[in-house]
Amino acid sequence: MSGRVASVAHTGSASDRLQALGLALPELRENPYYVHHRSVDSSIYISGQLPYKEGWLLGQGVVGRDVEPETAREFARHAALNCLAAAVQAVGDLDRVRIEQMLVFVASTPDFGLQSQVANAASELLIEVLGENGRHARTALGVAGLPLNSPVEIQMVCTAV
Repeated sequence: MSGRVASVAHTGSASDRLQALGLALPELRENPYYVHHRSVDSSIYISGQLPYKEGWLLGQGVVGRDVEPETAREFARHAALNCLAAAVQAVGDLDRVRIEQMLVFVASTPDFGLQSQVANAASELLIEVLGENGRHARTALGVAGLPLNSPVEIQMVCTAV
């Protein structure tokens, strides 16, 4: 874990930490085909989120061919931020969110092999914002393609605390 993650994760509320990072939770657009989250007891299942910012997909392509790894890391951070927005829709307060599991899908060339480094950017954001509640089980997968030719998609399971 980077020093930046460790230093930010222990001060103020999750909303304060998010703001200190210069970030805000986005407003998620309604979709006629699925919901952004589904709650069962204290568990919150977050639908796969793409790296949208202000209603626009930040980029398209395959990591290792069209998209540089560092750019993919930024896309992963935005997708994780969208997941947090969905979790807050479910529980009403960022401080009540604990990430249990995160699945990170990276559209990548067969020989890319650095999916976990792309996923690390999303993990770092979650820990920066939520502290210990942001630490999670995780899987990072390389896939042939994602919706809208997005380089990254993230799905989460959270708990309301």
